[in-house]
Amino acid sequence: MNLFRPKRKNLPIVFGLFFLIVVGASACASSDSEPESAPAPAPTPASAVAPVTAPAPPAPAPVAPVPVVAQAAVPTEVPPTPSPEPTLASVVPPPGFTDKDLAPEITEPGEWINSEPLTLAGLQDEGKVVLVDFWTYTCINCIRTLPYMKEWQEKYADHGLVILGVHTPEFAFEHKYENVVEAVEEFGLEYPSVQDNDFGTWMAFSNRYWPAKYLVDVNGYIRYSHFGEGAYEETEMQIRDLLIEAGYNLEGISVNTAPEPQIDPDSDVTDAEMSRTRELYAGYERNYSALRSFTTPPYIRHVEYYEVKDEVVEYTDPGEHENHFLYLHGLWKNEADNLVHAQMTKDHEDYIALKFFGTSVNAVMAPETGEPYQVKITLNDEPVEMNRAGTDMQYDDEGNSFVHVDQARMYFLLDQDTYSGGELKLSSNSAEFALFAFTFGSYQGGEPVKGS
Repeated sequence: MNLFRPKRKNLPIVFGLFFLIVVGASACASSDSEPESAPAPAPTPASAVAPVTAPAPPAPAPVAPVPVVAQAAVPTEVPPTPSPEPTLASVVPPPGFTDKDLAPEITEPGEWINSEPLTLAGLQDEGKVVLVDFWTYTCINCIRTLPYMKEWQEKYADHGLVILGVHTPEFAFEHKYENVVEAVEEFGLEYPSVQDNDFGTWMAFSNRYWPAKYLVDVNGYIRYSHFGEGAYEETEMQIRDLLIEAGYNLEGISVNTAPEPQIDPDSDVTDAEMSRTRELYAGYERNYSALRSFTTPPYIRHVEYYEVKDEVVEYTDPGEHENHFLYLHGLWKNEADNLVHAQMTKDHEDYIALKFFGTSVNAVMAPETGEPYQVKITLNDEPVEMNRAGTDMQYDDEGNSFVHVDQARMYFLLDQDTYSGGELKLSSNSAEFALFAFTFGSYQGGEPVKGS
C-alpha cells in the first residue's frame, strides 16, 4: 500500500486501532507533567511520545534585532553588598560524572533576544551557573513553566545564575524572529533567548522534549536535567546548590514553596473515550507520520484528507464524533503543518468540530496571509459560558463567543474549574482561518497560567 495515498478501505482499520489503547496526550506532552518529544530533524518526521514535525527549512533572513533591553538595577542610597566572587574549583568531574556529562556549546546560533551573543564557555569563564531551557512559544507545557523561570531570573540573576532560553520551533511561523521577539515581550521574559531554527543546539544536547531544562555548573558539567512541567522546588534547590558550590551568597533568598499545580482527580480515567484529549494536529506531516507509524492514530477523521496533499477538499461532518479526533465540514486545504479554510462564507457554514475531555482547551491559530479574522466558538452548539471561557474568548452584542486572531500564537479557548467534556465547533467566514493544533489540560481548577 502506498502510505502517502492510503486506500479508503484500509484507513478505518487504522483508526479503529486507537481504541485498543488508552490515550492521554496533551499540549507539548504525553501528560500535563510529561513533555513532548521531538526527533532530530529529518526529511520525514518521526513519531515519539507525541509526534513532532521535523523542522522546516530555515526561514528567510530575519529582520534586524530589536534593541537589547537593559535590566536596570533598583536605585538605592546605599549600594548593596555584592555577592563574593565565586571560588572556582579545579576542572575535575564531580563525583559520579565524566567528561561525557560536559555541556555542548551553543551550535549554529540564530538571532539573540535580550542579549548580545553568548557562549557557554564564556559564561563559565565568568563563573556563571547556566540554566539552559529548550522551549517554543506555542507549547502550552513551556508556557506553564514561564512564571517559575521569571521568578528564578529575578531572584538569582544577580547571584551567579544565567537563564538561557533556546527557542527551537515546532511550527514554521515560529522560525520568524519577529514572532519570537513579540512572544518574549508578551510573556515578560528578560533573560537571553537564542533562535535554534536548525535544531543544532537541540541535537548537540541530544534533546527530545519541550520544555527541557539542563543545569550547567561553572565548570561546564550538566549536573541536573528535568523534562516537562513540574518539579519546580526540586529544580530551584538544584540551582541554589550549584550557586552555593560556586561561592555565591544566597543568604536571605528564600525558596518558593508554594504548592505546585495538581492534576484534577476526575481526569484519572482508564476509558480512552473519556480520557483527557490528546494533542490534535491539523497538518498533513503529523497526520501522515501517524498513519505510517501504526502506533498513534491520525488526527483527522476523514479518509479523503489522506488522498491528496496541499489541495482543497470538500468535507462532510458525519455528525457522530469520537474523542481524540478532528472532524471537518465544508472546503478546507490541508497544508504541511496546518489546515486552511478555503473559501469566504456568509454564515459560518464551514467548521472544524471535535469532542473533547479536559479542564482547558487551547488552539494554535494564525492569519494565513496576515489579515486578522474572527473565529466563532460554540460549546455543545451554544455560546461558551463566561465562567468556562479562556482568556482569549470575547463576546459580541448578541452574546456569541469568538476569538480574534491577529497573531500566530496559541489562543486560550476554555478554562474550566472541573474536568468535563463537550463538543466544540470553530468556524470563520474568512479564508484567512488557519488552524495548526489543539492542546488540552487537566489541571485542578483550570489552567495554572491564565494567559500571557
